[in-house]
Amino acid sequence: MKIICIGRNYADHAKELNNPIPDEPVIFMKPDTALLPEGKPFFIPEFTQDVHHELELVIRINRVGKYIEPKFAHKYYAELGLGIDFTARDLQQDCKINGLPWEKAKAFDGSAPIGSFVNKEEVDLTNATLKLEKNGEVVQEGNTKDMLFPVDEIIAQVSKYVTLKVGDLIYTGTPAGVGPVKPGDELTGYLNNQVLLRVSVK
Repeated sequence: MKIICIGRNYADHAKELNNPIPDEPVIFMKPDTALLPEGKPFFIPEFTQDVHHELELVIRINRVGKYIEPKFAHKYYAELGLGIDFTARDLQQDCKINGLPWEKAKAFDGSAPIGSFVNKEEVDLTNATLKLEKNGEVVQEGNTKDMLFPVDEIIAQVSKYVTLKVGDLIYTGTPAGVGPVKPGDELTGYLNNQVLLRVSVK
């Protein structure tokens, strides 16, 4: 199992971090040790002073595929969920300044919490709302209609470079509103007003 992440897939998020709008999906990966199962707390690592939440729609792959055409991509997943791409923003900024890869800012242990999944037939992927609350206050809200690259195109693009296997997870990018977390914070993720994700920060 591998975790494939898409960066800068919402224009407003790219703008809030002063990043250019990409012409094709920005792809990076996290190891399986980054996965944080539902119900487990997230512990802020000692090597960062600025961890940010990034709520994302997650696709779980259910068959092996390579060079998948967009029109066939829907056959490669049956479930959707929510996850958080925790990012050590201070480390990421240092990496960017020095032209280095982002892995230590993105791929650390526990940096990819995952919630419950629902059948894709229950969700209109052209118009699905994502929302994250921090301590009961909405901090992120977006809609899949604003994705620069929709899910089926993401699957097609990723499968050009990497063979997709059963159980792989694709984190499809975050809307605007990312921000820091601290010990004691409680995060709740909603997909179309249904709670699919809860994470306690320690």
